[in-house]
Amino acid sequence: MASAGLRAYGTVVLCDLALWAMLWGGLVLFGWPIGERVSLAWLWALAVVRWLPLHAVSRATASGRAQPVLRRWIATLCLLGPAFESGKAALQRGSSGWNAAIPDPGAAVLGAVAATSGCLFWELSFPEAKRGEGGAKQQKAMALFLRVVRYSRPDAPYLGGAFIFLSLAVLSEMCIPYYTGRVVDLLGSQFEHSGFLTAIGFMALFSLTSSMCAGLRGGLFMLSVSRLKKRVRHLLFQSLVHQEMSFFDETKSGSLTSRLSSDTDKMALSVAMNINVLLRSAVKVLGLLSLMLGLSWHLTVVACVEMPLLALLQNFYNARAQVLVQELQDCKAEAQAVAAEALGSIRTVRSFGAEQAEGCRYQEVVDKTQAVQRHQDTLRAGYTLLRRMVTVGVKVMMLVFGRRLIMSGQLTSGGLLAFVLYQKDMAVSTRHLVYICGDMLNCTGAASKVFEYLDREAREMPAANLAPARLEGRLTFRNVTFSYPSKPDAPALNGVSIELCPGEMTALVGPSGGGKTSCVSLLERFYEPQEGQVLLDGLPLHIYRHQYLHSKMAMVSQDPVLFSGSIRDNIAYGLEGCSMERVERAARKANAHKFICELVQGYDTDVGESGGQLSAGQRQCVAIARALVREPQVLILDEATSCLDLDTQLAMQGVLTGSSGQTVLVVAHRLKTVEQADRIYFLEDGAVVEQGTHQQLMARRGRYHRLTEKLFCDLDGTGDLPSGAS
Repeated sequence: MASAGLRAYGTVVLCDLALWAMLWGGLVLFGWPIGERVSLAWLWALAVVRWLPLHAVSRATASGRAQPVLRRWIATLCLLGPAFESGKAALQRGSSGWNAAIPDPGAAVLGAVAATSGCLFWELSFPEAKRGEGGAKQQKAMALFLRVVRYSRPDAPYLGGAFIFLSLAVLSEMCIPYYTGRVVDLLGSQFEHSGFLTAIGFMALFSLTSSMCAGLRGGLFMLSVSRLKKRVRHLLFQSLVHQEMSFFDETKSGSLTSRLSSDTDKMALSVAMNINVLLRSAVKVLGLLSLMLGLSWHLTVVACVEMPLLALLQNFYNARAQVLVQELQDCKAEAQAVAAEALGSIRTVRSFGAEQAEGCRYQEVVDKTQAVQRHQDTLRAGYTLLRRMVTVGVKVMMLVFGRRLIMSGQLTSGGLLAFVLYQKDMAVSTRHLVYICGDMLNCTGAASKVFEYLDREAREMPAANLAPARLEGRLTFRNVTFSYPSKPDAPALNGVSIELCPGEMTALVGPSGGGKTSCVSLLERFYEPQEGQVLLDGLPLHIYRHQYLHSKMAMVSQDPVLFSGSIRDNIAYGLEGCSMERVERAARKANAHKFICELVQGYDTDVGESGGQLSAGQRQCVAIARALVREPQVLILDEATSCLDLDTQLAMQGVLTGSSGQTVLVVAHRLKTVEQADRIYFLEDGAVVEQGTHQQLMARRGRYHRLTEKLFCDLDGTGDLPSGAS
């Protein structure tokens, strides 16, 4: 396909040369000077006559994607000359009128070079969406970028003000090289003191204006960045905390925190900072190009050769850098997840002496990240080297050609200096423009991760709005079958039917993996059953409003999580306007008030990260108080008394037995607790195999009796059932 496109291009070039040969031959035959000035209407007519046959040749010789590219090049080739002469005549109407010279062979060649350079720059910088997977990715990246822009709408006043200051800064910067050239000309010719001071004064004025406007522009853009970060992080956090529990089972917390920190930063920078550079570069390129054309259009054509070459290099670099950026982002997220997991479980790591193993695991991830970073740095170094070689080569060509123009009197030394300064600024701005067009799409890799979580809908039945004034608290499992999303083929519960009555304590016992914790998870609506229903007062749990349900149902786990802050804050966690009297009342019920008062700061004592400043038993007491302060109708204790001494359990007897009218569910491994239950369910392999009171089950001499004989041994008087057997 590439060879066919080159053949079509060559055919069009030969056809164009033939047309020019016929034109110049006719002018010579009729004695018309080639450089004679004619009306602009004749130039436009000549462009149309030239375009028609070339367009016909392109349709006949090109096919596929090469045809629209070739058509655009032909239109630019034919219309660039008349358009340039028309613009020049509009600016200099008083001197030359609406006339222009018929292009000589040199001007025709320069026009062809300029048209080819411009089209090549456009096609490489802004290629058409390709077919297949590459085009789909590019379209997706552009859609993501536009969506990020929409998230910046509340910052429109700040961005608008930044654009105004940006334009003023660019205009001021463009005036500085002009007056620099004026100073050189005044020093090289007959010195004029007043003119020299005027030029110096304008240079100082425009420098000061440029600096002030650039500072204000940067400040407004940074303000927009910080506002966008705050907005996106809040939305992302709200989306994450409302996901179903299986989402957190499958996704590492380190990866989520990375999305909340580094990815939101990249997402914000892809808009505010990149648009800052994009607008600045675009305005500057257009302004500098007009000034360069005013100084010397010959040198402008030579300078424009740099654009397509840089665009070619930038396009090559962007295609490979985008892949590496995505890989590097994933590696950093993985490294952060490994570090967070190890540091967050440092007690477990230390107890098993696994510091070396965790260090090796983290080293592997860091080495992988370094390898990707090294590849990215090598690619960037090669790109920088080639880019600078192109820039130096174009500058040498421009200076050689500029010397000839000075020798012929078409340009002054100051004009050449101003042009060189303009060209340097335009090259930098063009490079920024091309780079930003690719970098904005690269940054959408981070935005795609953020939007993936923002758009994710929780895979659970949404809660309704039922919030009755009175709740009895009767819970029923009706033929419940449930499998964890990570193990869909291994049912954790299989046709389970259980009933929990108000004012009673129900105990779940059985071997590890029997389904006890799965029942608790379904009661808390961490998951939804695949078959059957979990009913509260005869209605499915999802009928109740989420906040109402969890205000009437509280759970305490074996290893409760406390948050950094005071004991009072942890007990009143999630409650607005909870009084100190209410907190103390709950702490007394949980037998925690005594040890809290013995602390130096009492209820204001900081528990440390994850409650690390308290013992395991103290953490369980605080967690029980946190549940009781809500005065729940349903209390779930998932081995919540495993670390409490016997005196504490006896003090909490009323709470454990549901004597206050509560529905109490206990997953216990203490014999004393199970014996006092009003009803015991023995679960094994996800099914209820026995149920009844302690006396009834012991009389049957079934599995409960065998488990009691085997594991509920009271040889040391503790009456403990080893954890894992409950």
